[in-house]
Amino acid sequence: MRCSGLKAGFCAALLLMLVGCQSVSQPAENAPFRLETTRQAQGADQRIRFLVIHYTAEDFHNALNTLTDEHVSAHYLIPAKPPLEQGKPVAWQLVPEEMRAWHAGASGWRGRTNLNDTSVGIELENQGYSVHLLGKKFYPFPPAQIDLLADLSKEIVARYQIEPRNVIGHSDVAPQRKDDPGPLFPWQQLAERGVGAWPDAARVQANLAGRSPQQPVSQASLLTLLNQYGYTVTEGMTPEQQRRVIAAFQMHFRQSDYRGNADAQTEAIVQALLQQFPDRES
Repeated sequence: MRCSGLKAGFCAALLLMLVGCQSVSQPAENAPFRLETTRQAQGADQRIRFLVIHYTAEDFHNALNTLTDEHVSAHYLIPAKPPLEQGKPVAWQLVPEEMRAWHAGASGWRGRTNLNDTSVGIELENQGYSVHLLGKKFYPFPPAQIDLLADLSKEIVARYQIEPRNVIGHSDVAPQRKDDPGPLFPWQQLAERGVGAWPDAARVQANLAGRSPQQPVSQASLLTLLNQYGYTVTEGMTPEQQRRVIAAFQMHFRQSDYRGNADAQTEAIVQALLQQFPDRES
């Protein structure tokens, strides 16, 4: 189809309509059958339930190479300093959302496993951390990168009606082996922009009920609450594995202290989240 002059806008709109029609699941014109689609089943839901956020732990060029080879992949990659095209920041889409990307690996959340099958994965260019004498040093995320992430994530969340509890980090779904996106990732800022969950401060204080934030609580009871929220907790976990689950939660929701201690503030936070975001999973 050729378009020129004043007809260009009309032709562009027509092409978009044709592309939209082609996206409907229909056999090719020369197929030896046809599909009747006037009656659609009610017993169906979205395949995509989760949004998983990562950091690359390498620079953009190397991350792009890594994420486009045959071993790992993600749906989106966002540079630390997104370039502008016609005044708009650019993110890289590496895998169509309707296809499975290999970003989560061995993972679990709210009783589901192998989250590659049911999630969209977003990678953020970020150095991750470096190891020093006093421990790990994590690196912050530039505001322009987070702005682009928030705008992109809002569309994904709306498109698939992803629950706030299901916007998670790699460390949430794989706490025994992953730290990303780390304790400097601005989860609260993202939640304030309509993406993900964050505890209400007044609820947390009410749940503390006058206790010191550092007051020890039953680790078994805390792990039960974390499991109710979504974290994978299994019988036979070692004390170190249990601490890593608690630390993953704290890295997300109590970033000032993520040592993995079972304390009253951590308990109050997860209780607040369970009150704010009751389980809707079937």
